[in-house]
Amino acid sequence: MNDPQEQYRAVQATAPGELVLTELPLREPPPGHVRIRVEACGVCHSDGATVDALFPVEYPRVPGHEAVGRIDAVGEGVEDWSKSDRVGVGWLGGQCNHCAHCRRGDFVNCENQPVTGLDVDGGYAEEMIARETGLVRIPAELESVAAAPLLCAGLTTFNALRDSPARPGDLVAIIGLGGLGHLAVQHARHMGFRVVAIARGPEKRDLAKELGAHRYIDSVATDPAAELLALGGATVIVGTAASSEASAHLVPGLAPGGTLVVVGIGAEPLEISAADLVFGGRHLGGSLTGSPADGEDTLDFSTLQGIRARTEVFGLSEASHAYARMAANEARFRIVLDTSR
Repeated sequence: MNDPQEQYRAVQATAPGELVLTELPLREPPPGHVRIRVEACGVCHSDGATVDALFPVEYPRVPGHEAVGRIDAVGEGVEDWSKSDRVGVGWLGGQCNHCAHCRRGDFVNCENQPVTGLDVDGGYAEEMIARETGLVRIPAELESVAAAPLLCAGLTTFNALRDSPARPGDLVAIIGLGGLGHLAVQHARHMGFRVVAIARGPEKRDLAKELGAHRYIDSVATDPAAELLALGGATVIVGTAASSEASAHLVPGLAPGGTLVVVGIGAEPLEISAADLVFGGRHLGGSLTGSPADGEDTLDFSTLQGIRARTEVFGLSEASHAYARMAANEARFRIVLDTSR
């Protein structure tokens, strides 16, 4: 790294599909913000909002919303954070504490919250600036590369399960064994649910069992909804795969009063028969990440239970290749950029 008082390396999205390694001038954090020396940052499918301009974005922009590092500068008015504190920043970049949703404690739906790596520069860099309200404390026992994916993929699945109506001993099904699904299975097992993993092909059976699933259903070889009903029906189904069709087809496998929680966003509409909802009084919902406090709960629970993402690690100079690998669904199972490489 160059002189930290002058500039730092960063990977910028400069046009749709283009990532460029560059050097940027070091800035002091404004009031209410801190500057973080980034140690690791996950590469997530949601980074496509910036890299591929799936959401409105102003280029150039540094992507990355699974960032972990240490505070190296504190802006005016910041009271609860100090230099050298180890912190993380997720998709939600920090609530405003003033809008109608914040006044009611709904920080996830804050009306004035930046998205990290989309509205403001994110963690594909050696340095980044973040709102103090968006910071997550990182447990000392958790290495930065291990912590990074838990700030988005881990938090998303943890909250979807924790906030669901399922209780210990209930049957919970996880659709997909990818970046989200392989963490969802682990979280579900350690929360005390009876876990069924659903994916395509017999070759994923051993992986499902390794992650903690009690049963595996091959959605190619059988009707997974019928299989769930044969087990008594699922109290909760969590759709982690980016396939609306896969989630919709599982609704008949819910027990009466059961809930489908969607966290993986498919490009196509979610088409569900009204009869499948009405008969049995089934429910449909979605879950969007969580607050910084939820993030800390996720990290603490994952540390306590030994839950980790399976990762591939690359350096900043390899960010373009790493992103392409993730976008092609070739990652096994999360990719993390290590700024020390």
